[in-house]
Parts: sequence; structure tokens; C-alpha cells
Amino acid sequence: MKFRRLIISLLCMMVLTSMQLQKPVKVVLFGDSITQAGVRPGGYISLMQQSQTTYELIGAGIGGNKVYDLYLRMEDDVIKIKPDVVVIYVGVNDVWHKQTHQTGTDPDKFTSFYSAMIKKFQSAGIRVIVCTPAVIGERTDFSNPQDGDLNSYSQLIRNLAKQYNCSLVDLRKEFLGYNLANNPGNKESGILTTDRVHLNPAGNKLVADLMIKTLTGLKVEK
Repeated sequence: MKFRRLIISLLCMMVLTSMQLQKPVKVVLFGDSITQAGVRPGGYISLMQQSQTTYELIGAGIGGNKVYDLYLRMEDDVIKIKPDVVVIYVGVNDVWHKQTHQTGTDPDKFTSFYSAMIKKFQSAGIRVIVCTPAVIGERTDFSNPQDGDLNSYSQLIRNLAKQYNCSLVDLRKEFLGYNLANNPGNKESGILTTDRVHLNPAGNKLVADLMIKTLTGLKVEK
């Protein structure tokens, strides 16, 4: 009986030690100002980290970035960190800046740079999650000026997800659905965003929940 208890105690200690030694999955969240703000208190990355300890989350967002900017800094800000997973969340500025700065990204170039990033990450053994751009204006009658382009660029990302077998967080679809259910006044902001683009508390929570759900369903070999 004593010997049996000793064996059980040793097995329990081994299991506990194994759990303690297991490192969390390292995830880089790669994007623009929405991701840059995500690491602040109440931001979607902060909310994700508070809700679990399975993942080590690293925010790598820079305001104003488009897909080309991410392409230029992917080596230093992602690959050198050696994450298990990278979440690419870009596209709003590629669409938005066409009108505001005349420096947007044409669809063919957007696809080329995005594809190059995915292939580079995958060749480095990094699992890739891609996100569609959510909104530039929250009106539900498709009267937001960039709705057409956002829909088109979101479809480009969905196509890339299928082509390269990436997990997809379809923020465009989820935000549209949420606004249809929660924006009866057809407001242009204030439902999930503060200014038509950047996330308010409800938006941060929605994105955090969707990201965690996708990460949880992703099998990552350590």
C-alpha cells in the first residue's frame, strides 16, 4: 500500500512538473494602429492575455501601416522573435488611405505582398492566422464610402486563407452581423468603434473573443 502511494505521488509530481515546464504558445499580433492600441488597458490584446495563460501575446502594431509596411518589417518584428503563431490584421489603411491620402494599395499589390508574407512565415515554421479588415464606418445600409473596397479586400484575404491553408478570423463578417443586430439607428460609429475604425470597449471584447476562439482551435506543436 505504501509503495502504491509512493508511485502515485511520483506520477503526480511528474505531471505537475511537466505542466510547469511547458512554455506558453508565443503569438505575434501583427498589424496597424488597431493592433498598436490593442496592448493598452482594455485593448483586445490585453483582454486576451487577461483571460488565459496558455499564450504569450506580443503586439506588433504600428499606426498607419499598410500591407507593404508589414512586409518590410516582418523579419525584425516577427520572424526574429520566433513565434509559434502570427496573426496578420491589416487592410484598413490600404483601403482608407486611397481616399484620405491617395496612398492606398491596389488589389494586385495587396495580394502579392500578403502572399509573400504568408509564404515567408510558413517557411519559417510559423502558423498563420489572417484577419479581414472590419469596418470604416458602421452604417448598416452600405452607405459607408469604403464598404465596396472593404468587401473586395476581405474576399482577397478569404481567398488567401484557402489558398495557403491559414486560419481565418473574418472580422468583416462578424462586425457587419453585430451592427445589423445592434445598430438600429444606422450610426456611423459608437457601436463597435470610437471613430468609425478604432475599437471601443465592445469592439475590443468582440475581437478578443474571436481571436481566442481561433487560437484555441489551432493545433500548435511545441
